[in-house]
Amino acid sequence: EKQAKLVVIAHDVEPIEMVCWLPALCRKKDVPYCIIKGKGRLGQLVHKKCCSVVALTSVRTEDQGDLSKLADNFRAQFNDNAEVRRRWGGGIMGLKSQHVTQRRERAIQLEQAKK
Repeated sequence: EKQAKLVVIAHDVEPIEMVCWLPALCRKKDVPYCIIKGKGRLGQLVHKKCCSVVALTSVRTEDQGDLSKLADNFRAQFNDNAEVRRRWGGGIMGLKSQHVTQRRERAIQLEQAKK
């Protein structure tokens, strides 16, 4: 229903499947989100031992300016940053995949040499 003004996600959630879909949903719904270090820190915010995700829906009127400033910064840093979405997995192939790629390249080179 797009009630959240800001979504805060912890980085060390186990299992990660609990929160891995949240950034995509936040981008789709145009809700600013951020990823912070430690679910213990997030737990301090809600007075619990630990917490995986917090969605801020409303704040006091005197804190509205701070929330909008944070939301703008996080939107620029996470939501609108295309580099975050492109970097996935490090780009390092496994040993078998490297060998298959090398074989393909050798086959292409042999074809080029025949022509």
